[in-house]
This record gives sequence, C-alpha cells and structure tokens, in this order.
Amino acid sequence: MRHQRLFASSISCFRFALSFPKFHSLLPIPYPISILRLFSHSLSSNHLNPNLNLVVHVDDAVHSFNHLLSSMHNTPPPITEFNKILSSLVKLKHYPTSVSLFKQLELKRGIMPNIFTLNILINCYCHLGHMPLAFSVLSKILKLGYQPDTVTLTTLMKGLCLNGDVKKVLHFHDTVAALGYQLNAQTYGTLINGLCKIAETKAALQLLRKIEVRVVKPNVVMYSTIIDSLCRDKLISEAHDLYSEMVSRGISPDVVTYTSLIYGLGIGGRLKEAFELLSEMVLKNIIPNVVTFSTLVDALCKEGKVKESTNVLAVMIKNGVIPNVFTYSTLMDGYCLVNEVSKAKCLFNDMTRRGVTPDVQSYNIMINGFYKVKMVDEAMNLFKEMHRKNMIPNTVTYTSLIDGLCKTGRISHAWELVDEMQDRGQPMDVITYNSLLDALCKTQQLDKAYQLLTKMEDKGIQPDVCTYTILIHGLCKIGRLKTAKEVFRQFFINGYRPNVRICNVMINGLCKEYLFDEALALKSKMEENHCLPDAVTFETIIRSLLVKGKNDDAQKLLFEMIGRGLL
Repeated sequence: MRHQRLFASSISCFRFALSFPKFHSLLPIPYPISILRLFSHSLSSNHLNPNLNLVVHVDDAVHSFNHLLSSMHNTPPPITEFNKILSSLVKLKHYPTSVSLFKQLELKRGIMPNIFTLNILINCYCHLGHMPLAFSVLSKILKLGYQPDTVTLTTLMKGLCLNGDVKKVLHFHDTVAALGYQLNAQTYGTLINGLCKIAETKAALQLLRKIEVRVVKPNVVMYSTIIDSLCRDKLISEAHDLYSEMVSRGISPDVVTYTSLIYGLGIGGRLKEAFELLSEMVLKNIIPNVVTFSTLVDALCKEGKVKESTNVLAVMIKNGVIPNVFTYSTLMDGYCLVNEVSKAKCLFNDMTRRGVTPDVQSYNIMINGFYKVKMVDEAMNLFKEMHRKNMIPNTVTYTSLIDGLCKTGRISHAWELVDEMQDRGQPMDVITYNSLLDALCKTQQLDKAYQLLTKMEDKGIQPDVCTYTILIHGLCKIGRLKTAKEVFRQFFINGYRPNVRICNVMINGLCKEYLFDEALALKSKMEENHCLPDAVTFETIIRSLLVKGKNDDAQKLLFEMIGRGLL
C-alpha cells in the first residue's frame, strides 16, 4: 500500500515535471558555502554506492562497459561492475554517455539494474535537467519492487531545486515525509543548499524549522548554509541572530560559519566586528583557513585599506596558511584601485615565485590596472604572455583591452581585438559595445555608432544607461540636439531609470542651445524620478544663464544650490 501511495505521488510529480525547463547542474556539497566562490569541497558521486570509487578516462569506461556486455553470453557479470563504470562517468560529468550505456544495458537479458544503478540514472537526468525522466525512474524503482532510499529522494529534491520552483520542491518533500520515508541530515543539507543557491533563503529557513520537529536534528552544515545565504543577501543582523540561536542550542560553529559571518560583516563595512569575530574564532581554537583570511583581505581592499590587507597576508603566511590565487588577486585588485599598479605587479610576480599559478582573473586585474594608469604596452605584454601560456582570455580580458585601446586612440588595434575575440568564441557584452560606441562617438562617427547599436540589439544585448549616455553625448557634441532628444525620449519609453550623469549630459546639450525652460523642466523631472541633481547639474545651467545675461535666474539657482549643500 505504501508503495502504491508513493507511486501515485511520483506520477503526480512526473506530470508537473513535464512543464519544467532545462536546468543547469548542481552538485551536492557537504559545506555548501558559496562565499567568494572559494569553497571547492564537493560531495563525490560515491554516495550513490559506497563501493564505487573507480575514476577512468571516458573512452576506457565505454570500452570496459562494452567488454562486460559482450561477455554476458557466458556468466553475466554482477551489476556492481556496471555500476562502477556508470559512476565513473558521472564523476567525469559525462551524464549523456552514462544514460546511453544504461539504455544498452536495459536491452540485454540476464542482468537486472539494482537500486544503485537506478539512483545513478536519476542523478544523470537531474544534472541534465530532464526531471520528467528522473521521476519516471522513480516509477521504475517502484515497479521493480525496490524501496526508494534516502539517496533516491535526496537526488530528486536536488533536481527539483534546480528548477527554482520552491512550491514543487517543498511539496515533494512534504509528500515523502508524510508517507513515512526517513530523510536524513544529508537530505536536508542538500535541500537547504539547493534552496539557498536559488536565493530562496526564507524557504530554507522555514525548512529548518520543520526539521526541528522531526527525528533529524539541525546541524552545523544546515545552519552555516543559511547563515551564508543571509550574509550574501546582506541580511547581516538576521545571520547573526541565527548564529546566536545555533550556539544557544549547543551546535558549535565551525570555520565555515565564522567565515560566512566575517564575509557578511565585511561587505557591510563592519570591519571592526569582523576582526572581533576572528579573535573569537582563535580563542575557541577554530583555526582560520585561507578562505577566512582571503575574506578579510577582500573586505579591507574594498574599503581602500590596502596596507592593512597586506598585514593580514603577512599574518596569514606567518601562521602557515598558504595564500591561494584568489588571495593574491584580491590584494592586487586593491592596489590597482588605489593606482599602485607597480605594487600589484610585484605581488603578481611574488605569487608566481611562491608556486601559485595566476589565473585569467589575475591577468584581467593587472591588464585593467595597467590601462587605468595608461600603461598600454605593459597591458599588451601581459596579454601576449597569456597567449604564450595557452591561457584563454575571456570577455573581461578582451573588454579591458578594447576599452584601454579605445581610450588611448588606438581604435584600429581595438577592432583587431574584436575580430580575435569573435574568432575565439568569446562573446561581446554591453561593456565591450559601450567602449566601441564611445570611441566612435568621440571621433564623430555617429552613423557607424548607430550601426553598431543595431548590431548589438540584434544579438540580444540590451543597451544600458551608459549606452544611451554615450550616444546622447556624442549627438549633442556635434549639434544634433533633435536626435539626442529623441534618443533620450526613447530611453524613458523603454523603461530605463535615469541617473544623474545621463540627465546632466542632456541638460548640457540643451544649455548649449540656450533652451533653459527645457533644461529646468528636466531638472524637475530628475527629482520626480528620485534622481537628485548634483553640483554639475546646477553649474551647467548657471553658467549658461550667465552667458546669456540672465543673472537673476542664475542667482536664484545659485541660492538653491547653496541651500542643498552643493556648494
């Protein structure tokens, strides 16, 4: 009877799963903290069967599988041998290959898939985003007389999380729980992680409350996952309250818990509290790791406190914690933000000497840093070094180079890089297009700029406020105010929210033609759109009024400017 009820439930889930779109893959992880993307721990597919630990090359796996199939006319090999190969392919993330081999196995008589085999298949379908097929395997499990285990149900919940439909995820959980199936800590850890990854922190917290009334007890992983998610949502007080609740219930925080809180305090600018938490960690004999230190380095750099960041790096090394590429890159970025590119370059070289290999992000930081201080040749040398090391530059790399070349007047070189970028399959983004549009507008090639804008939109890349600002500024500069006004009107029609820069550009264009009524009307419209005029807004209008001898109007605006504290 219990099987029948779950079978009916699986059919129901199968029906609503038919409407699911394809998902991206999600690996279950023991500490699912995404903070700074530095936690790289992942739960291997061994949980599908504790005896499966064979990792091989894809071709070897397929060959071995076919060899087993061909030997079935004698004594059929045990299903565990097939499971090992399928599991190996899952480890290599070759989910379609694993599914294809399973289908070959199904066609053979004399061997029956077991619960481990079917769990592997569910896992593959979940990673491929084929949830209807995943649920059809659940039906198959029941038809074959097997009992779905926690792995079966956990994997299905993980797959449902990928779809982002929280109601369906929680409905399936409530259904299996009501039918008496035992869910363990790993199930709830995976489910909470999945909810947090799709920014459903509130739902994850609600699930934590449900766990409290069940046999499974909340643990440090569950709490840490939600604390981290709250911190990423900048709900620092809520995260700290949950931390206090966790401690009051006798659940000891670990390095992940503390690191998440330190990260949250860091992005909230509460560095003093972050360092107090670090001290608390040490007093409790919880050793900060590379992520903890890197989090502090990042927070300090964002506040412009690069010297203090360097001190943290020194303490880190002194305590035997080896900095990783993210630690170095963060500090390099900090130096570049305060225009100390030479120090960033020294750090870049020191990283290599210490055996830490720079990644694409490291090169991007240095290339962008060099361009900020107009050291174009040094940036290009690093770009060439990437080629020599067979590193693939990404969109950010090319965009930084293109922007730098455009700003230094080397536009022909920039277009050469555009061609190379496209040849290498790296997509241009709105920032890339904006750099090129700005260069075209500054050289008064407005027709080409419009052609590029059309091409950009044809590729599905939406213009942003910066795009419109560049075009309006270019049009005003060559006296095409009427067209600039049309573009500005279209900006509002398309539902964009103005910022002070685009309004100032338009006001400047109007003032050049002494259209003061329109300029003042736009100033009022800015305030209606919660975009407060700044000193530049007032100065632009006042200067033009004075040129036309409208001293009284200029004086009135000047008093208003003073009253707003802008002078």
